[in-house]
Amino acid sequence: MTIAEVSRKYELSTDTLRYYERIGLIPQVGRTKSGIRNYTEEDCAWIELIKCMRAAGISIESLIRYCALTQQGDATISARKALLMEERRKLLEKLEEMEGTLERLNYKIRIYEKAEETGTFSWTPDGVS
Repeated sequence: MTIAEVSRKYELSTDTLRYYERIGLIPQVGRTKSGIRNYTEEDCAWIELIKCMRAAGISIESLIRYCALTQQGDATISARKALLMEERRKLLEKLEEMEGTLERLNYKIRIYEKAEETGTFSWTPDGVS
């Protein structure tokens, strides 16, 4: 696939794809005889992984490290697993925080729903409306 096709498929700019390649997030993309990038299924799998992990808030630095370790081969299996486990720990922590925020929002929405039903807004015990 050309960079334009990959750009459309994954909704990433061509500049972003070039940047990902330049910093090592995508292993070196092959080129045609005329020098045009030719993305393989494996390259696209890396892009899918990057998009997924970035959407979850995983840092570019961690992804660069993971990609570099992967390129070093099987000797880095334990290091890659440790990196992924640390990112999972951070993500679970973030998820817990988000769940707390969601509970607070749901509580506040219920207060406003009650106000709509009664036509009166009453101050909540926590003093924050």
